[in-house]
Amino acid sequence: MTVVHETPLPGVGVRFEFETAEGVRVGVVHHRTGERELVVYDLEDPDAGREVLRLGPDDSRTLAELLGISQVARELIDLHQEVEGLAVDRLPVPTGSPYAGRTIGDTRARTRTGVSIVAALRPGGAVPAPGPEFRLEAGDVLVVVGTPRGIEALSILLRSG
Repeated sequence: MTVVHETPLPGVGVRFEFETAEGVRVGVVHHRTGERELVVYDLEDPDAGREVLRLGPDDSRTLAELLGISQVARELIDLHQEVEGLAVDRLPVPTGSPYAGRTIGDTRARTRTGVSIVAALRPGGAVPAPGPEFRLEAGDVLVVVGTPRGIEALSILLRSG
């Protein structure tokens, strides 16, 4: 498993770094402003950035969706093939849902249905692994994992409470 090093940058944000399988050091600087910098470090001088790509909040969400959600979905599909009875699905939060404007924790989805919400998809981008404090909005599409029966129960719960 890849080791990710996290370094607080006072007044700036946080830098995350890891080394690729080919030995290239890559970093991502999360600025408090929402801007991100993708850094590929020089092989000869590990403190020098060979390439720096600045990403605004929208660019960051797009890249995260392209990298993260695709990987999460691929891993879930692989897991689905390995574990009998496990299903992966996408459930919309419909307009008029009693949970629109409320948090995932308010749904008690996992306790009531045995289903885990592993991502939320919005027009602005994907939110991987949303926590119980994540506020649902009508139009969100939830990526869920559970039994087919549990997913159906969550679908009903999202529609009617």
